[in-house]
Amino acid sequence: MIDLHCHILPGIDDGAKTIDDSLDMARMAVKQGITHILCTPHHNNGKYDNPASQVITQVAGLQEELDQRNIPLTLYEGQEVRIGGDLVEQIQKADILFADLANRYILIEFPSNDIPAYTEPLFFKLLEAGHTPIIVHPERNSRFIEEPNRLLPFLEMGVLTQLTAPSYVGVFGKQIERTAKQMVAHNMVYMMASDAHNIEKRGFFMEKAFKAIEKDMGREHVESMQQMAKDILNGDDVQRPEFTAIKSKKFGLF
Repeated sequence: MIDLHCHILPGIDDGAKTIDDSLDMARMAVKQGITHILCTPHHNNGKYDNPASQVITQVAGLQEELDQRNIPLTLYEGQEVRIGGDLVEQIQKADILFADLANRYILIEFPSNDIPAYTEPLFFKLLEAGHTPIIVHPERNSRFIEEPNRLLPFLEMGVLTQLTAPSYVGVFGKQIERTAKQMVAHNMVYMMASDAHNIEKRGFFMEKAFKAIEKDMGREHVESMQQMAKDILNGDDVQRPEFTAIKSKKFGLF
């Protein structure tokens, strides 16, 4: 299993605090069946800055620790990049890490309560340059919770989306769980990752979430999500499922 979103690097954001925390997370990941992790510390979110060169060094150091302890987990360098008007310039300065070595796929985080007005023109610029944005955890953004169909214009552009596993199994509450299940049922989120920060409340939950999706949607749906994660990590073309709008009558706040 591949996890394309994880805060396992020690001491650089709100994820693992120490190397021991990182090792505990690694052991938990292996127990879940995870074999490959894209390390994605927060970058440019106003609190944490983790430019590419620093992340590469951190990943190499943690991989060495895992290898010394025979923990069978392969790490890759990445970032969870907060959307910003200067993102194109950061890419040009080589401060940004993509999910793949070909620089095709980039994980983009929105503010939790907003969809910035400049998002569409910025995404057009990225797509024109050959970079495909992946919106992470849209089911946890209050604007998408209020109206999930706000995702549709981005999907129509060719933007990808990444569900957080604990969202689907209720870790973040019933409202986020409901939004996550609506988005999965309508093919509005294309893949799943853990967004794990620790081994407690912000653990991996991928095994549990995939079992739940298989029960709700069938094995083929799970395999499609897992294949997309593999294709992204390899920098390959992806097969996008056919998404549909959610009828407004299904909405309503708890």
